[in-house]
Amino acid sequence: MARLDRILGVLGASSLVAALAFAAALPAGTASAEGDYFRPVTDETVKAECAACHMAFPAGMLPARSWEALMADLPDHFGEDASLDDVTRATITAYLVANAAPEKSYIARSVATGDPVLRISETPWWIKEHRGEVSPKAFENPKVGSKANCVACHRGAEKGYYEDD
Repeated sequence: MARLDRILGVLGASSLVAALAFAAALPAGTASAEGDYFRPVTDETVKAECAACHMAFPAGMLPARSWEALMADLPDHFGEDASLDDVTRATITAYLVANAAPEKSYIARSVATGDPVLRISETPWWIKEHRGEVSPKAFENPKVGSKANCVACHRGAEKGYYEDD
């Protein structure tokens, strides 16, 4: 809220409305300049299957090659068996790849070489966004549980908003 108050004080409400309209108009998979907005998942299959175990992460948080690698090994999905039938897996993969971080974005460029990054929290942009602002101990708090629990700190995360709360 402090950031919102600061923005309102500097820009005024009309500028904030224009900024939010701009963010809403961004193509799928696009983050705002500060990485505070990601288009949320809109596909019902993706929402149902992924959100059955964790938040349905916006596809724009990883590049296509990361989503492809992640979806190719669902029997070992971070230590869990998240296997799906072939049609469901293909549907989810197609959505994630189509809405992934654009190739020229900082997110995609920052992980363009080497093995695909599978954890959003291991991407350079995620690390940059959280460095100095979040104590590593915060992720040990039982109310947070892990770096993957975005909604613990970003109450608007499921709607695509990741500004500081």
